[in-house]
Amino acid sequence: MDKILICGPRGVGKSTLIRRLAALYPGPVSGFVTKRLTTADGEGMFPIYIHPAAQPEDRRQYGPENLAGRCDEWGPRLLAGPGLLVMDELGFLERDASRFQAAVLVALRGPQPVLAAVKNRDDPFLRAVRSVPGVRVLYITRDNREGLYRALARELDRVHPAE
Repeated sequence: MDKILICGPRGVGKSTLIRRLAALYPGPVSGFVTKRLTTADGEGMFPIYIHPAAQPEDRRQYGPENLAGRCDEWGPRLLAGPGLLVMDELGFLERDASRFQAAVLVALRGPQPVLAAVKNRDDPFLRAVRSVPGVRVLYITRDNREGLYRALARELDRVHPAE
């Protein structure tokens, strides 16, 4: 598995697909996951938080420092881990996080395998992500998500056969 970007509309299973595939990976998993709260904050917004991909859900923090739009300070460090680099999910909230954007683009050009969910929006950062040479952009729908999972799981098994 090289660098795979999963694109598709909200709610089709991008994060679920990535979570299922990451669970099959025989080595370490690094990177980040995002979580959108289902309860609105005082401004009526539904905040989205970024967490280390390997961190158990019960240990995740929900504070201003890990809001997706404010990930410039520590977000790049999440992209420096070993093994499969998960980026779930890249979106438009990072538009003001230039260091984080630069770190994402460096990671996509590096040797590490990447599995990322990318919002299917026309945004300069997301266009840059999708146009990195060597990345494969796969589009997920409700109709193809199981087939996409099976195909990528077989590919993962060929690259890293079970011991």
